[in-house]
Order: sequence, then structure tokens, then C-alpha cells
Amino acid sequence: MPRHSLEREDGKPVSSDAKGLRKVDVRLKWDPSPWDRPSHHLDIIATTYAADAPHGRPVYVVQFDKRSPDGTINMSRHSQTGQGFGFVEEMTFELDRLSPSIARVLVGVAIHQDHGHKTFGDISNTGVVVAEGYRELLADDFERVAGATAATVAEFTRNASGAWDFQEAVRGFDSDPVLFTTEMGSAPRP
Repeated sequence: MPRHSLEREDGKPVSSDAKGLRKVDVRLKWDPSPWDRPSHHLDIIATTYAADAPHGRPVYVVQFDKRSPDGTINMSRHSQTGQGFGFVEEMTFELDRLSPSIARVLVGVAIHQDHGHKTFGDISNTGVVVAEGYRELLADDFERVAGATAATVAEFTRNASGAWDFQEAVRGFDSDPVLFTTEMGSAPRP
């Protein structure tokens, strides 16, 4: 899958219009493991951050077994095996309905490590798409983080006018899903 994202010429984040992004979907796909091997299990994970601590502890975490308290971030499709056609996991973000106290949302993907160490490079046909309606904001195949067990992919931030902007945030981690939720929102190291 080709890797691309939208950005303005000045390198600033993308938003759909003066009102910013409203409803965004993140979709994930991967090929199932061979029939005689344990399943590959990947998860979309979202963390939210308060305006006064945008790189601190998450206000809440959304993943396969949890949704946002106000229902604005939901997992609409979930797979534990990758079986199915196309994108087998999907999370929807109603950014325009998020509490004004939330200023940053980070989205990542983590590989469960229940059956031994697995990286993105160990799993074939991985792909993630971030889209607002029919407009693709990001498409990535995890090739640049092939040695990672988890990766952030997208960051949504509330700008000074209150509108939501998108920024590509592909960054690899060597974490299991639980540890990943505590470190994915940290500021990148120089």
C-alpha cells in the first residue's frame, strides 16, 4: 500500500475546512496467520489528552473492550485474527462532539504478544487508512516501522479556534498493547 498523507504547503496539519475535521474513521487490515500458527491479533487504540496536559496521562483509552465515556469514539469492527475481506477493524471518531476539555487524540496500532514476539514485519499485508468520509488523510503499510510491535499513526489536535486538525504521526514502539497505551502519547525524543 503506498504511504501518503495530506498536508499544507507550509507543513501545518490538515483540516477539512474552517470548522475542522468532524467525523473520522481509522481502518486496519492484515493477513491471517497460516492455519498451523497462532493468530495475529492487532488492535486500533486511541488515547485522549486534556488541554492542560497534552503529553501527560491519557484522560481515557479506547480499544476493543472499551469505548469513550461519552460515546464519541467507538470500535465499530473488531477482529482477533485478520480474517475477512479488506479492512477488518475500524474505529470511528466524532471529533466535533468531543468534550472541550480534550485537546489531543492519538491513534495507534498494537500487536498482541501472547504467542511470542511479533513485529509489523512478521505480518503480511498490514495497512491502515485514516479517512474523513471519502477523503483519505493517511494510508500506510507499516513498512517504515517493520521492527516495531506497536506504532502511532495519527494525531488529532484542537487548534486555537476549537477546530480539529490532523497530523500524520507514524512512530514505532517496542511495547505490548498495555504498555503502549501509557507511552504512545509521550513527546517524541529529539
